[in-house]
Amino acid sequence: MNDTLADKKVLQIADKTISNYHLCDHCFGRIFAKVDHGLTNQQRGEILRNNLKIKKKFYSKNCWLCNGLINEIVHFSNLIKDSLSSYEYETFLVGSKVDEDILDKEQEIVNFTGSEYTESIKTELNREIGKILEQNLKKEVNFEKPTIMAIIDTSFDEINLQISSLLIYGRYKKFKRGIPQTRWFCKICYGKGCKRCNFSGKLYETSVEELIANRFLEITGGEDESFHGCGREDIDARMLGNGRPFVLEIKNPKKRKLNFLQLGKEINKINKHTLEISNLRYSNKDEITRLKHSNFRKMYRVVLKSAKTINNEKLKKAAISLCGKKIGQFTPSRVAHRRAKMVREKHIYDCKVESIDGVMATLIIEAESGTYIKELISGDEGKTQPNLSDLIGIPCQVTELDVINIKGE
Repeated sequence: MNDTLADKKVLQIADKTISNYHLCDHCFGRIFAKVDHGLTNQQRGEILRNNLKIKKKFYSKNCWLCNGLINEIVHFSNLIKDSLSSYEYETFLVGSKVDEDILDKEQEIVNFTGSEYTESIKTELNREIGKILEQNLKKEVNFEKPTIMAIIDTSFDEINLQISSLLIYGRYKKFKRGIPQTRWFCKICYGKGCKRCNFSGKLYETSVEELIANRFLEITGGEDESFHGCGREDIDARMLGNGRPFVLEIKNPKKRKLNFLQLGKEINKINKHTLEISNLRYSNKDEITRLKHSNFRKMYRVVLKSAKTINNEKLKKAAISLCGKKIGQFTPSRVAHRRAKMVREKHIYDCKVESIDGVMATLIIEAESGTYIKELISGDEGKTQPNLSDLIGIPCQVTELDVINIKGE
């Protein structure tokens, strides 16, 4: 006899329960799931019947509560096993959806008996299916961050898979101008396709995101993707130097084991002279957050054109005056439609003149993340103060802009 399940209080609740409800041993024992450890609910039910000297036994198919559902555990585990067969994963978790009628009956028993030891039939189903799958699949159940969560609808034998995204870190260089970092959907059709966008659904033919993601989607069998960049360069700017960090998120992937060296070579060959990626490895959500909230310094090469011939000494003096300076930038006109209108204070760490030739000049600028470099040069009708145009007394515009280094990563 088990002393715990022989406790007077437990036996009183058990007697009250079994006298009013015809339950199988699984459902009877589950009312006392928190009593004693190392037993199954079925074993608890058997022990309680013996302790109460009850000879009559109800099988699952005749059980008032589960009506045979508990006998479907092996069947449900096979359904889930089949649904996972085409996926690569390390860990999993089982969830279940049970008919409301059964849950209502379960609550009725709890209310009637006042038992404080019970657990839900869903909990038992999830646990027992998980045990079978761990043995059959040689995979581990993970309650915190499973690679795949399989939810079985027990009424219809349907499996819904919730698959964790595959996150891949890398750095990219962009050698051509006119390519945005991410997809820009048509403002008329919002991606559906119309005459305005030549039925592509996009404002631009391609993007850094697509050039990188297409091959990953193909090799992983993913359904969709999201691109998380550490900031972004202007469409007409190149991204050179050590490249810009990014995390590519592949949604609902079937394959997760990747040869990053081989994939990097393939993508770089396909996009030769346009784009190059490096430093590929697995990533995580914390790294996405880190990149999104990073404040890495950036170095730029700026080619500018002035309205008049530039005075060498005046330009060099203006560049020196910007070194270490904090500037105020009211939201530029070109991005006002998507950025809050406010003054942003940014630090210019360094500014050097690389070359001067008549109305053309090249500068190397190191600035705080988020600095609007074009407006630092032009002044943007006074919205950026101080600015190079005011300092040399000649209106200037950026003709070419390259990001040549991202520091701190």
